[in-house]
Amino acid sequence: MTKETIGGGMENTAGVAEALERAGYLSDQSIATSLFLAERLSKPLLVEGPAGTGKTELARAAADSWGRPLIRLQCYEGLDESKVLYEWNYRKQLLQLQTDGKGAGASIEDIFSEPYLLERPLLKAIRSPDPVVLLIDEIDRIEMETEALLLETLSDFQVTIPELGTIRSQSRPLTILTSNATRELSEALKRRCLYLWLDYPSLERERAIILQRVPEADEKLAERVARIVRSLRQLKLKKAPSIAETLDWTRTLVALGVDHVDEEIAARTAGSLLKHPADLATAFAERFGVTGDDN
Repeated sequence: MTKETIGGGMENTAGVAEALERAGYLSDQSIATSLFLAERLSKPLLVEGPAGTGKTELARAAADSWGRPLIRLQCYEGLDESKVLYEWNYRKQLLQLQTDGKGAGASIEDIFSEPYLLERPLLKAIRSPDPVVLLIDEIDRIEMETEALLLETLSDFQVTIPELGTIRSQSRPLTILTSNATRELSEALKRRCLYLWLDYPSLERERAIILQRVPEADEKLAERVARIVRSLRQLKLKKAPSIAETLDWTRTLVALGVDHVDEEIAARTAGSLLKHPADLATAFAERFGVTGDDN
């Protein structure tokens, strides 16, 4: 599939939904509308929700849908400006100074120039001559100071490097920020973004996702899996099953040749779905949400 084929028909929300589906992502009206407006209005889209609901996958599918490269900034505690924007290649600079020291010598201007600059994700996205999708993943994991840095950059999509001057975006990236809602993000950041709460999918949508991503599963099995996973998510678990774990469990059942799910089968295969001993104990106590009608 060519980029022209993937990126075509994106002039309305229905076109965005169809393109996402071609990229392997089943959206709904809210998702397609939010993504369409983020691109059309050139505003960052903040996608917040529980872990495992497809937030990162949405950014990847958006990149495929528009036929754009994906640039990802993975956030983590301790992330600083040098990993967000740029840093200088100090090893290369030192080597140049040592080499030139044997001759005429290198000036400070020489070593603080383009050949010694190491681009990090934000600067790379800003300097890209072609449109890109910029994914700032799990922004809730960084400190407020780094969030403020991101906020400043996202406001104008420009970066000032003292030695090189101000670099402005040549084509504004389609920017998607994700958050697992582990901490409250600043109101200033939220004001500058469109907002999408991405919860676990409805029963019908998860069933459709299963059938799309695990075509070996029949409709009856997909329905059983979706219902059981939905019931488990309503329990007080340390970590509710993600969509990816739903798919892993379905593939496990298909590999075992299972065409129905009962309590015994669910218990045998639970390691594909639940990853904490306390969650397994809770699921066992509740019979994995399997009722007589599920047999």
